[in-house]
Amino acid sequence: MTESKNLNKYLKDLRLPCIRECWEETIQLATKESMSYESFLSVLLGRECELRKIKRIERLLKESGLPLEKSIDNFDLKRLPMKIVQQVKALLEGSFLNRNENVLSFGNPGSGKTHLLCGLGQELIRRYEKRVLYVMCGDLVQELLAAKKALQLPKKLKKLSRFDAIIIDDIGYVKQDREEMEVLFTLLAHRYERGSVMITSNLPFSKWETIFKDPVITAAAIDRLVHHCVILELNVKSFRMAEANKAKNIVKKRG
Repeated sequence: MTESKNLNKYLKDLRLPCIRECWEETIQLATKESMSYESFLSVLLGRECELRKIKRIERLLKESGLPLEKSIDNFDLKRLPMKIVQQVKALLEGSFLNRNENVLSFGNPGSGKTHLLCGLGQELIRRYEKRVLYVMCGDLVQELLAAKKALQLPKKLKKLSRFDAIIIDDIGYVKQDREEMEVLFTLLAHRYERGSVMITSNLPFSKWETIFKDPVITAAAIDRLVHHCVILELNVKSFRMAEANKAKNIVKKRG
């Protein structure tokens, strides 16, 4: 009994909760199956590592701010052209992050561009334990602007640089003034070839001057984004509209 108490104390002190929870059960299994010492130890450590991985992924998902309902599993890839499907499958391998490549998702409202990037972001966390941040463009700009006014912009940029990918949703949806545009451009320039940016927009590049206000800065921003990037052009019908029409037809049939 004393040995069991000591063992539980040691496991608690060493912060090995899974082993502390299952070591007695695993001893019974080891005795029943005549496990070697190495196999017994391997089972215990394997369970501990698996629990830690689950907890780590949970923390990363919470930190990301991603809407978890927008996953790859419930995104209908069949709606997309084969070229886009192939691009998505390549992105799911995660190697673009190692090359600091960007992902730009264009499409009309309701085309699924946000859902797709959020689903990709979740998979990057679940499969590879990458650090991903999801943020609406308007919110991000206000955070950067507040940091600049507090003389903390370099500190804020350093904090953001810890993320392997930043998903900036709806760039161009909110029209920024010149000061807001400048902090957004500063972020894009800071991450150039240092970390991936994943952006959704319903505006083609030809209209991005409405975002950055200045043709020179607009060209510089686009140049940095497209130098190393994958462009997903979701030229498909609105998914939300299609769902609404489907629901409407069901109601009509029932009527």
